[in-house]
Amino acid sequence: MTVRRIGGADSGGNPPARRAVRNARLAALPIAFAGRRAAGLGKRALGRPASEVNLEIQRRTAQHFFEVLGELKGFAAKLGQILALYELGLSPELAEPYRIALSRLQDATPSMLPSTVHAVLAESLGPDWRAEFQCFEDRRAASATIGQVHRAVWRDGRTVAVKVMYPGAREAIRSDLEQVRRMSGLASVFVPNADIRALTEQLSECVTAELDFAAEARQQQVFATAFADDPDFRVPEVVAQRGDVIVSEWLDGIPLTRLIATGAQSERDRVGMLTLRFVLSAPERSGLLYCDPHPGNFRMLPDGRLGVVDFGACVPWPPPEFPLLVHDVADALFNGAPADLDNAMRRHGFADFETPFDVHALTEQLLPYTDLLRHDTFRADSIWLRKRVRAAMNPRLSNVNRQLTMPAFYTPFARSILTLLGLICQLGTTGPLRAEMLRWSPELAEVVQRHRAHTGGPADLTAARTRRAATAKRDAAAG
Repeated sequence: MTVRRIGGADSGGNPPARRAVRNARLAALPIAFAGRRAAGLGKRALGRPASEVNLEIQRRTAQHFFEVLGELKGFAAKLGQILALYELGLSPELAEPYRIALSRLQDATPSMLPSTVHAVLAESLGPDWRAEFQCFEDRRAASATIGQVHRAVWRDGRTVAVKVMYPGAREAIRSDLEQVRRMSGLASVFVPNADIRALTEQLSECVTAELDFAAEARQQQVFATAFADDPDFRVPEVVAQRGDVIVSEWLDGIPLTRLIATGAQSERDRVGMLTLRFVLSAPERSGLLYCDPHPGNFRMLPDGRLGVVDFGACVPWPPPEFPLLVHDVADALFNGAPADLDNAMRRHGFADFETPFDVHALTEQLLPYTDLLRHDTFRADSIWLRKRVRAAMNPRLSNVNRQLTMPAFYTPFARSILTLLGLICQLGTTGPLRAEMLRWSPELAEVVQRHRAHTGGPADLTAARTRRAATAKRDAAAG
C-alpha cells in the first residue's frame, strides 16, 4: 500500500517531499528577513529606537524560521534543534525570541491526520494492523523530527508507544541536505557572521542514519538490555519493528522541558547528574554512544528513575583513536604547556602539521572547561556555558576555531557532549560532576590524578591556569 501525496502540498500533516515546494519555503526565509530589515530602516527613520526595531526583527524572524523548519520536519527540524545552541551565544534579552520559537518547534509541529497515520501503519504492519492492538489512540502523544508517537495497547495488554515515520521523510531530508546549506546567510540572525555550513555537513550523516528504524530498534534493545533492572534508569523494551514503525513499551513520566521550566533545584540537580551518568556510562555498558541527549528524549518516571527514549542517533563507541585523544589533550591542559597542546591537536587530526594555528588562543578557550574537574562540587549553568559558547563562536576571522578542523571519528562525540552540556546547564546542575566524569574515563582520571599528585590538590589548578595564561601572553608578545 502506498501513501498518496496530492500536488505539492502537505497531505495529512506529513512533510512536503516535492523539491520545488520545500525549496520555495526555505527560500522565503532570507527574502522575508531582508524585507524586515528594510522595513526596520523606515521605522527607525520615523523615530522608533533602534534597539526596539532590532528586537522586533529578531522576534519575527525567529518565529518564522522555526515555524518553517517545524513544518518541513526532517533535516530542517533537526537543524532547528541544533541551532538552539546558538541561543547561548546571545545576550538573554536577544535570546528570548529564539527560545520561545524553538519551544514551538519542539512542542507544536503539525500533526499527521489519522488517515495518514493509518496508511503508514497499514503499509508497515499490514492491512490488518488493527489486530495487533487492543486499542490505538489517533491523537499523537509526542512529536519527533522525522515522526510522531501514538499511545496504544498491544495485543498482549501492554501499553506501548508507536513511533510512526512521516511519509516522505526520506525524500524530504535529501532535499533539505541540498537546500539548508543555502540558508547560511541567516546565521547573522543568531550570531553575526557565523558559518553554519560546516555544522550542517557534519550533521547530515547522523540525521540520515536516523531514518533506519530497524537499526534504531536494534540500538534501543541493546540499551534496554544493558540498563535492565537499573535503579536509576529505564529504557523501554522494543515490542516490534516493521517498516517505518517502531513499537516499544510506554513510559509515563514528566518531560525534562517541564522540569527545566518549573522544577525544584534539588530535583534538577539530581536529574542533571543522572543524564550525565547515562551518556558517559553508555559506551562501557552498551558499546554505543547516545548522540542526542536533548530534553525531549528524557522523562522523570513516577518511581524516580530517568526514562530514556529515541535511539536513532547512536554509534558504536569508542573508536580506537578516542582514548588516546582524551589522554593527550587533557594531559596538555593539566600537566603540559601550549606546545604540548599544539602537538596533541595535530597528532589527532584537528590540524595538519604545516598550517599554523593560535595555540595560545586555543589554550585559553579550553582551559575553562577544566573548571568541571577542579572542585568536588561544581555548578554548571547557562551563565557559565554562555561564556564558553561566545568565545568559541567569536565571529572574528582570527578566531582559532576557524583555523582547525574536526576528524570524522570525533563528530558523533562532539554532537553528544555539546548537547549534554547544554542540557545539564539548562538544568543549572550542581553536583559532583568531576567524580562522575572520572568514573567513566580512566584516561581522564589518570591525567587528573597525576596533576593532583604534582600540585597537591585540585585547588592548585587555579594557580596553574594563571601561570600558564601569563606564559602564553608572554610567548605571544615575544613571537
